[in-house]
Amino acid sequence: MDAMATSDSHARTVRAMAGTADPDAAIAAAGEPITEAEALQRLRQSEDPSQQYYAAWWLGRMRSRHPEAVPLLRAALRRRQPRTASSGVEDNAVARNAARALGKLADATAVPDLLAVLEDEDEGLREAAARALGEMRAAEAVAPICSRLASGPCSAGAPMPGTPRLREPCEALIEALGEIGQASAEVIGVIEPFADHERPVIRSASARALLQLTADPRWGARLLALLEHPQLQVRRAALMDLGAVAWRPALDSIRRTLAENSLKLIALRGLVENGRGEPSTEALLEAMDELL
Repeated sequence: MDAMATSDSHARTVRAMAGTADPDAAIAAAGEPITEAEALQRLRQSEDPSQQYYAAWWLGRMRSRHPEAVPLLRAALRRRQPRTASSGVEDNAVARNAARALGKLADATAVPDLLAVLEDEDEGLREAAARALGEMRAAEAVAPICSRLASGPCSAGAPMPGTPRLREPCEALIEALGEIGQASAEVIGVIEPFADHERPVIRSASARALLQLTADPRWGARLLALLEHPQLQVRRAALMDLGAVAWRPALDSIRRTLAENSLKLIALRGLVENGRGEPSTEALLEAMDELL
C-alpha cells in the first residue's frame, strides 16, 4: 500500500476511535434535518440511494428505537453488492452506514448479518462491521475475528504470495476483540503478536486491546511510547486508544503530546468519563481546562 493510502487508513482509524464522523457520515451529516418518520420512509424507498444513505446514518446517530429501524437497516446491509467501477458503490455506501447504525443500536438480531459482512469483498464494509460488532460486545464475533487475524492478510507474519498487503481492516478487528472483552488465552494469544507489528498503528491497536483485556500496565506503557512517535498520525491514534481504554496514568503524557488540542481533549474526556483511580477526576478536568 502506498504512503497516501496508508495515511488515509490511519485517518479513518483515528476518526472511528474518536467517535467522530468518518467521511461517509460527515457527508450524511450535511443533509437537511429530518424526523424519525422521514428517516424510516427514506430507508424504505429504493429509488434514491442518497436518501437511504442519510437515513441510515440518522437512525444510528439518533439511536432510534422505532421497531422498524433495525429490520430496515438489516435489509439495507443485505443489499450490498460486489464493489466494481460500474455497479454496487451506492448500495455499499448505504450498507456501510447501515452497519455503523446497527452497532449503535446494539440489537442482537443484527449480529448474524454483521458476521456475514466480515466475509465481504469490500474492505470498508468489513471495517464497519467489525467496529459495529465490537460496539455491540458480540461474543459470537470472537471466533471469526480471531480466525481472520491469525490466518489472513492481517497475520503478523509474512503475507501469502499474491495476497494484497494490509487489505484487511486490522486495527478494527483487533479493537473489536478488546471491546468485546473475552480475555481468554486464545484471544490474547492471537493479539499479542501484533504488539510487535511493523505498522505502528497496529501496535497501538493491539496495546489498546491487550490493556482492556488484561489491565497489565506494560501495554499502557507501549501506548505512552507511541505518543512520542515521529509520525503525527501514529501519535493521534495512540491518543485515541488511550482515551478509549481510559488509562488515567497517561494524563501527563497526553498533555505533552505533540498533537492537536482537540484530540487531546477527546482522549482526556475518555479518561474522565470511563476511567478510575489516579490521577483524580479533578486533575483531569483541570488539564482539560488548560487545553481549552
